[in-house]
This record gives sequence, C-alpha cells and structure tokens, in this order.
Amino acid sequence: MAEWGMRPASAADAEAVAELRAVVLREDLERLGRYDEQRVRQRLRDGFVPVHTWVIEVDGAFAGCVSLRPEGDAHWLEHFYLAPHLQGSGIGTAVLRGLLEQCDREGSRVRLNVLQGSAARRLYERHGFRRETEDPVDVFMVREPVSASA
Repeated sequence: MAEWGMRPASAADAEAVAELRAVVLREDLERLGRYDEQRVRQRLRDGFVPVHTWVIEVDGAFAGCVSLRPEGDAHWLEHFYLAPHLQGSGIGTAVLRGLLEQCDREGSRVRLNVLQGSAARRLYERHGFRRETEDPVDVFMVREPVSASA
C-alpha cells in the first residue's frame, strides 16, 4: 500500500473533490441514466462542508476525500471518493475502518447512501452496514456501533 494520510479539508478543496466525484460516480450514474456533467459537480459544491471533511493524500498528493457529518442520532458517511487508480489498494478500507472505530468509541451509528449497483456496497457490507431502505437510485444503509467487548 502506498504511503497515505488524511488532513482536514478546506473550502479550497471543493473543486478537486467535485472533479473526483464526477470521475468516480460517472459509470454508476450513466448506468442509472442519471449522469449530468454539471449536476454531478454542483451537487458536491452545494453540499461540501469542510469542517466535517478530510482530504486523503497519497505520497503527498490529493487522492480522495471523506466526510463524517453528525446528524441526530448518527453520523452520515458522505463524499467518500478515492481516485480510481487507488481503488482496491486497501486505502479506502483503512480510511473506513478508522472512521468506524471512532464512531464505535462514541457509540454512534453510521448512515450512508450508495448508488444502486455500485461495487462500493460490498465494501460497506463487509464493515457491518445493512440495507435500511432503497429507491430506484440509492440504497440507504446503516451500521450500529460495535461495542469494545464485541
């Protein structure tokens, strides 16, 4: 695995994240008949909250991002994108594991949504997420906290 780390995001990261989102989601959105070149970027810009977001860097370069936003009784895992050439390298699993361990310590459930048919769903299921609801585009998933004694 390449050397990687995370740093807090800033507003200046929004465009790099928007571009990565467009690349990472394109195939799934096209398959679902939902890809719009401008909308995929604008939805990120509209929902980007740097205070809840970390940038993933590999060998010192931008490689992805992830957000963990508190809301009500849970945290929402959002904007989890990793450059395609790094997918499958173990970095995404390590990032997810670290965030889930944090939520477990806090006793917080984690929610997310993933596009129907996305390969990312398998990653989430391996980490204890289960389907809560779904619609024709999204699968909404939840993971209950794991106690330290489990």
